[in-house]
Amino acid sequence: MEPLSLPEPGIPAGISSSVAQGKFHVLVGVTGSVAALKLPLLVAELLKIPRLEVKVVTTERAKHFYNAQEIPVTLYGDEEEWQLWKGRSDPILHIELRRWADLMVVAPLDANTLAKVANGICDNLLTCVIRAWDLSKPLLFCPAMNTAMWEHPITARHLEQLKGFGYTEIPCVVKKLVCGDEGQ
Repeated sequence: MEPLSLPEPGIPAGISSSVAQGKFHVLVGVTGSVAALKLPLLVAELLKIPRLEVKVVTTERAKHFYNAQEIPVTLYGDEEEWQLWKGRSDPILHIELRRWADLMVVAPLDANTLAKVANGICDNLLTCVIRAWDLSKPLLFCPAMNTAMWEHPITARHLEQLKGFGYTEIPCVVKKLVCGDEGQ
């Protein structure tokens, strides 16, 4: 795990030290949707953008859908949250990641994590980062779930809750799903 750097003093509020240095930090969150298969492609495409740095926060369930060896950036999970902290003055990973990032993209956002975030539950590294997120910075989320889950009335409520926090939805696409259904 690479060390995290603290924000630099003297940078005006609202401008991260990374942007002031000509870098832009993107934190990608990935959850346990089959769409997590696309994580290696997403990271590869982001890394094509000059001066962009990427780190990934994964849920345990998301790990089922991709090969960590195919992710050429730092990958954090729940285990790292507890390895970093040993005592009172040690850094807290979810806070350090929040400080490091200029933008967060949660892609895919599964139904489980959507429900957790909408209801303020923070029981893993990813949901803790989101709960601590600096609302002056953009957070984009890409819901991805089976059509039956997507069409459940609670999903619309959860999506509106996240939008109410100021987060931006990247809408689902309609396609043939891995399970064979046609839909979201």
